Amino acid sequence: MSNKPQRGPEEPPYARYAFLNPYNLSLLAGAGVAAAATGHWWMAVCGAAGEAMWMLFAPDSKLLQRTWFDKVWSEKRADAVQEALDAKLKQLEPMDRERVLFLREQKKRIHQLATENPSLTVELMGDELAKLDGLLDDFTDLALECTRGERHLATIDLKSMENSWHLYRGQVEQMPEGDKRRAVAKKNMQVLEQRRNRWEDLRKSAQTARGQMDLMENTFKLLGDEIVTMSSPEDLGLRLDDLRIGVEAIREATVDEGEVFEDLEAQQMEQQKKARR
Repeated sequence: MSNKPQRGPEEPPYARYAFLNPYNLSLLAGAGVAAAATGHWWMAVCGAAGEAMWMLFAPDSKLLQRTWFDKVWSEKRADAVQEALDAKLKQLEPMDRERVLFLREQKKRIHQLATENPSLTVELMGDELAKLDGLLDDFTDLALECTRGERHLATIDLKSMENSWHLYRGQVEQMPEGDKRRAVAKKNMQVLEQRRNRWEDLRKSAQTARGQMDLMENTFKLLGDEIVTMSSPEDLGLRLDDLRIGVEAIREATVDEGEVFEDLEAQQMEQQKKARR
């Protein structure tokens, strides 16, 4: 049983990098082709032995990890982050897309100004500045939530929904107790009231998220003004932590209103079908 520690899912796959690279695969293929072409199969045996030795020691080589594998890992992670960001940006409205890109430029500016402040060493500021990346992700996610919520709101004909509610209320008032049509009309009123309440909840959620986005954007601008004279990294950390707390509060208070609306619309359609029977 191997005594080597198990690597976590977020650690570089050193063994894969050691095997699946052009140099290693070329040598393996070359040894195989040379053995087949010359009939000297000891070449293939030597190639296999060399490969076994390589795979035994290369993945755990600190030198290779530092000079080669870790760089590959960093590049792949950066590419994955950029691809995820590009996918999110494509879903945003042009104005929100520009806001996200502006905030990323503002982050670079804050990093640059921090390095120019003699009171803030790179070592002390590292952890605090890293929080900016998390806040940028939060800002993008909030923009996505707003986009989805506002697009769903735009599909709802509030006037028509209110007219339907008054129509059903008239039926409830006109029809006698015990009439099945009256009972169905009353249920439709309840569903429409729920839809109206959900519409209001979604509208408030979108407005709150928009307000938090404005706060984050304004705070980034303020940090760009203050970082030049800031004397302690804790000052930066406190501001960033406050922003993260605000974002988390919004996330905890937000439900997937779109799915709720779809469920309620399905209920209303079912009630209408029953009323026509």
